[in-house]
Amino acid sequence: MLQERIEGKWLACFRRVFALNGIGQGTPVAILSETQSRPVLVHLSELAAYDLGADFCMIQMPTPVQTAPVPVKSTGTSWAIQGNRAVIEALKRVEVIVDCTVEGLIHAPEWPEIEEAGNTRLLVITNEHPEILERTEPKAEHGPKVQLGIQMLREASEMRVTSALGTDLTVDLRGAPCGGTAGFGTTPGAVAHWPGGLCLAFPGRNAVNGRIVMGVGDMNLTFKTYLTSQIDFTIENDFVTAIRGDGIDALHFREYMEAWDDRNAYGMSHVGWGMHPGARWISAAMYDKRDMQAVEFRALAGSFLWSTGANQYAGRYTLGHFDLPMRNCTIALDGRVVVRDGVLQGELA
Repeated sequence: MLQERIEGKWLACFRRVFALNGIGQGTPVAILSETQSRPVLVHLSELAAYDLGADFCMIQMPTPVQTAPVPVKSTGTSWAIQGNRAVIEALKRVEVIVDCTVEGLIHAPEWPEIEEAGNTRLLVITNEHPEILERTEPKAEHGPKVQLGIQMLREASEMRVTSALGTDLTVDLRGAPCGGTAGFGTTPGAVAHWPGGLCLAFPGRNAVNGRIVMGVGDMNLTFKTYLTSQIDFTIENDFVTAIRGDGIDALHFREYMEAWDDRNAYGMSHVGWGMHPGARWISAAMYDKRDMQAVEFRALAGSFLWSTGANQYAGRYTLGHFDLPMRNCTIALDGRVVVRDGVLQGELA
């Protein structure tokens, strides 16, 4: 079993990442956590902020009551702030929120208000064992390629995703907010998460149609498992309308979706591809589920990542959530191939 203690190498890693995110002498920082946060991450954040001379405070919230109809280990957003006005106002006044909540604030209902205050940027430290964070440390050299991929998405009108298994999905990107991160940012409003390395878009209404066929070895990150059988999805006007497959993977997927009794749980959240050269498919075979939040697998270089659940840009909200990275897909933007059979192409490679 991996031990969760302070290691000098992990502290050095946290200091490097904090510095890359513009944290230094006198930087106003809030380290935000909740009672179910991984203590070693909070402790490493505290020591790194201290060593760098940041003017930091620490805010811990009680983890909210579980209200979902099924076990939830990944919702895609943190509810830890729970609308607390004192916490919201405090977070508006710092330059950097070091986010150690279990799920992360990127899609939290309070983040837009904090962001609009115009002062604060966000560094999400995902709920991974520090060994995983060490191996996926953001590097300055990752930034240009990630930014290029994001720009390609912003300039495109259509994404088409195909595969030898039968995937054929079309996504209307017109007007879709596009983003991503290499794991660092230094300007107000910047959103970074560690591990980083992801280019994605949030399609608007009636923008996603087609078929997705997930195969053996693709991943269900909500369950933190590799698929052992195929799942065949039909997508019509942004919603999963059919989930076919005879294996346990399709059975679990259908039953989990049905348990929410919420149409929005079937909606498309985001689509994109991974860019992190250090992320590895095999990693999930090496860790217990409790060791990982599985964010590494959202950033696998050349993977196609699609997600169901909340999409605030399409006006859909739900706690039901799946992140689903796939291998061996081809992704084209307005006919220009950016990923071929799971391999980044051209300037993205």
